[in-house]
Amino acid sequence: QVHVVESGGGLVQPGGSLRLSCTASGFTLVDYAIGWSRQAPGKGREGLSCITSSGDSTFYADSVKGRFFISRDNAKNTVYLQMNNLKPEDTAVYSCAIGAGCFGEVVGGGDWGQGTQVTVSS
Repeated sequence: QVHVVESGGGLVQPGGSLRLSCTASGFTLVDYAIGWSRQAPGKGREGLSCITSSGDSTFYADSVKGRFFISRDNAKNTVYLQMNNLKPEDTAVYSCAIGAGCFGEVVGGGDWGQGTQVTVSS
């Protein structure tokens, strides 16, 4: 069964940083675009960032542009989301998904993982 697993969430103070990881179980990520999204309580899912299979192109939502950075290490079968200057409004469950390509910051296709909780609070 193909699925992705997110890790790296936690509690961080405003202005702090976290790095999330997305790894795969049972397959390699190298042939897929990978996207990150988040969902806050009572809100819909928000696409945040996408990276193409080659890693040559990355895309970001305006809400995180300049603060979040997506990257991939195919040797480690892992995609990262580096999150800097975190704000309380970034509090959410963060998930990744594989897809055929990026449609801007939204990955095309695929199922989202269960996610990792990020809480930004003083």
